Amino acid sequence: MIDAIAEMVNTDGGSYDKAGVDQTGEQVKRFMAANAIPVEVLPQQKHGDCLRATVEGGEIASGNRQKNIVLMGHRDTVFPKGEPTRRPFRIEGNIAYGPGVADMKAGIVMNMFVLAAFRKFGGAPGPLVGLFTGDEEIGSPEGRPVIEAEAKRARVVFNSEPGRPTGAVVTGRKGGVFSIVDIEGKAAHSGGNFEAGISAIGEAAHKIIAIHALTDLKRGITLNVGLVSGGQSVNTVAPSAQFQIDLRYVDPTDRDEIMGRIHDIVGRAHVPGTRATLTIKGEFLPLNQTEAGARVFELYKGAAAASGLSVTGEFSGGCADSGFTAAMGAPTICAVGPAGGKAHSPEEYLELDSIVPRAQSLARAILRLEGAGL
Repeated sequence: MIDAIAEMVNTDGGSYDKAGVDQTGEQVKRFMAANAIPVEVLPQQKHGDCLRATVEGGEIASGNRQKNIVLMGHRDTVFPKGEPTRRPFRIEGNIAYGPGVADMKAGIVMNMFVLAAFRKFGGAPGPLVGLFTGDEEIGSPEGRPVIEAEAKRARVVFNSEPGRPTGAVVTGRKGGVFSIVDIEGKAAHSGGNFEAGISAIGEAAHKIIAIHALTDLKRGITLNVGLVSGGQSVNTVAPSAQFQIDLRYVDPTDRDEIMGRIHDIVGRAHVPGTRATLTIKGEFLPLNQTEAGARVFELYKGAAAASGLSVTGEFSGGCADSGFTAAMGAPTICAVGPAGGKAHSPEEYLELDSIVPRAQSLARAILRLEGAGL
């Protein structure tokens, strides 16, 4: 498993690098072929292709046992092209480092091996599907329809995002909307013809303050403008400006309320003569635990205990594809992958001694679905 993780980490795979993400897909396909597991390729135009590997279960009965047990994960990372060359996979003691080592190439490899184990030894209480997508880190703009279609057929979904540094799994996540505001003003010489100019940057400043004021920590709503750009030169009244907004929320009803207020802010000009447009760049739905989702967590907790792990559930402000499956009604648990931390940074790490116990926990959870009434 470590060798497979090393190969995948050392392969470029940023979300916008389709060729690189597809190369990691070739590794998945080679592994599946070696284990006699069929793989369907779902081509994507801009981002990495989605792969759907299937392992048939035992004798299939009627009802819930006909539905798929889904093991899900994304192959893309947030890092620029060439990052694996600059800092390739390495091991120091019990810790592995490298771009995407925890988020979430270790989880991808874990899913591959769990599928191979069930293919070799049998015992799956229904059909297994390994869904390997390629654009999660940017909100799954192409992968989301594939994920939602799979969720409609799902009996349960295990999303193998990295286990928390505490060893916890994730039972709830915030939703997120990522959007861009573009502002048009009018250029003028800031000394010789100042009054003829219309400052897009000045307008952006007003809007950013108003958008940040929408934050409501008690409701779990946060607004962050994380990127700002604009202007032409220091001695020119800015003819254009742009900023990007990160909205996080817990309650699905809060999404439309806050987005409506953002639209109002964008549509109202503080600096006369400016014009602004709002474009949604990407979006995740929240993972809110349902009764069935709570049963999946209890099932997994027991399976982990049998593997020597003490697992708790944790709420995360981060977003993931698990929100899409949960919103479609599929009982979902997230972050069942090997444990690691400091994702999206040069210090990202993976705890090597967590790989096998987490794989065993997932396999045991699958074997115990019947007993849990799932």
